[in-house]
Amino acid sequence: MTKINFNVTESLSNQITDRFYESEMQLSNQEFQDSVTEAIYEASDEGILLVDENGSITSHNQRFATMWNIPRELLRGVMPGTAIGVNDSLVFSSLLGRVRESQLFLKKIRTLYDNPFLNDFFEIELLDGRTFECRSSMLKNKEDNYLGRVWFFRDISRQKNTENDLIALTRQDPLTGVANRRYFFERSNQEFARTQRHSNTLSILEFDIDYFKEINDQYGHAVGDEVIMVLCACVQNLLREADFFARIGGEEFAILLPDTNLEEATNLAERLRKSIEEFKFIKNHDEIRHTISIGVVELKPKDTCISDCLLRADNAMYRAKQNGRNRVEIGD
Repeated sequence: MTKINFNVTESLSNQITDRFYESEMQLSNQEFQDSVTEAIYEASDEGILLVDENGSITSHNQRFATMWNIPRELLRGVMPGTAIGVNDSLVFSSLLGRVRESQLFLKKIRTLYDNPFLNDFFEIELLDGRTFECRSSMLKNKEDNYLGRVWFFRDISRQKNTENDLIALTRQDPLTGVANRRYFFERSNQEFARTQRHSNTLSILEFDIDYFKEINDQYGHAVGDEVIMVLCACVQNLLREADFFARIGGEEFAILLPDTNLEEATNLAERLRKSIEEFKFIKNHDEIRHTISIGVVELKPKDTCISDCLLRADNAMYRAKQNGRNRVEIGD
């Protein structure tokens, strides 16, 4: 009986199989690559839009149409359910109607089309509260000839909300929700620079709750916290949107008053003092009355930084306390 060398036979079989699959791959490689590209394109979490050098849409994925809620009338291109073949100006006009700062977005678009070889990366806020990250890059061939532009849109709303929450934690007083000391000084420096730049007026109120330790000692710190929260609500009701209110200490507060002169600031301080004095805070059938001592100053030309102004406000506040409390004192 003839002995068959199975090792040789198996090796030959493997070679034949490899050649067969190699031939098949050569025939279907392009189709396979196109299929993979299409799958990745549609599976992307980014909305993708491709535009040729003439401003005609050549491709987009379903994610782009969904996240922007493209109107049906614009999805009647050469391929049903798509905007392929539609001029991109029509699509971008629809997008602009959903953007909060539409003119800024329009300016970005025009800049990129006026400068074909320019790439850009920016964020846009939508009227519905979402935030999109936008990237735009040129398309070119091997000879660096401009072929068109690709746009990528990613919904980063959750990320932005998390960032905003973290920022709020570093800027807000946890008890009252008003600005904390750190944020107050940040905004004070900004307002000082703005006032100096535009030669505007700026005033500051600084005030303290009179005999607050006695409230804590008699009623407990929980009631003391309630007094502070009620006071903050009362103060905020008397302020303008442009005014900036902050808790800068345990029972100490400050208010930035942009575009406000000393007389206007003093009038506000007196209204605040009177409002707090007349307010009745009832807790467990006890009426807890409290007052505040306020220092008022206006930014002066000689002030080299906001700290100069704040020091004068602080001194005026302590002078109000020394002079009997529940009063307003104007700083030097």
